[in-house]
Amino acid sequence: MTTITKAAALRIALAAKALEEVNPSAFTIKLAEQLGLPLSEDKLATLTVADLKLILSGEETVEADMDTASLKLAVRYLWGENGDDSNVPKPEAHAEGEMPGSLRVAVASNTGDSLDGHFGSATRFLVYQVGKNLIKLIDVRPTLIADEAEDKNVARSELINDCQIVYVQSIGGPAAAKVVRAGVHPIKFPLPVPAREALAKLQTTLDAPPPWLARIMGVEARSLAQFAQEEEEEA
Repeated sequence: MTTITKAAALRIALAAKALEEVNPSAFTIKLAEQLGLPLSEDKLATLTVADLKLILSGEETVEADMDTASLKLAVRYLWGENGDDSNVPKPEAHAEGEMPGSLRVAVASNTGDSLDGHFGSATRFLVYQVGKNLIKLIDVRPTLIADEAEDKNVARSELINDCQIVYVQSIGGPAAAKVVRAGVHPIKFPLPVPAREALAKLQTTLDAPPPWLARIMGVEARSLAQFAQEEEEEA
């Protein structure tokens, strides 16, 4: 008797990859214990995030701080999504230097133009150029090639190392350290939102950037300019 269909095996493999540290064989056994044999697409489609948390609880092969974004992505794979998304936005034409004073921002995304990805499991990074008067999508970078690297967090960091900021739903401490070493500033945005909605909030700060953003932009924060002027007057 067939214990698992080929389609179900593919779904489980994709879900295991989304969960980052899960052992695919152990994961398959746990699913079989929960759902019974044979494992089929119909059975996998019944799973919820709560079911997956229960299945993974106590497993040594899973990170203790497994994030909800990764769990949701894994469940979608178990339901039959394959990472393809016909709604992925198309990049706009862009020439280097055409938006002076702008920032390059990567957005971890799983669906369409949403900011809805965990750094370590998002299926793509949407790369935007963000200026005071314009937000432009300039690239879409799938992460599959990075996941084949020995250290995928380093590889993902290198994938966006021309950006100054990366927006993510969540990111672990070790991964964040690697992102920072690549010269990119990670920002958590826990609730899924359209990417441009999050970037529009960033855009409103460009005229008077807070100190952390001023450092990234290489300009003086307006909040510090007053003190600089007082120092000049006292000199």
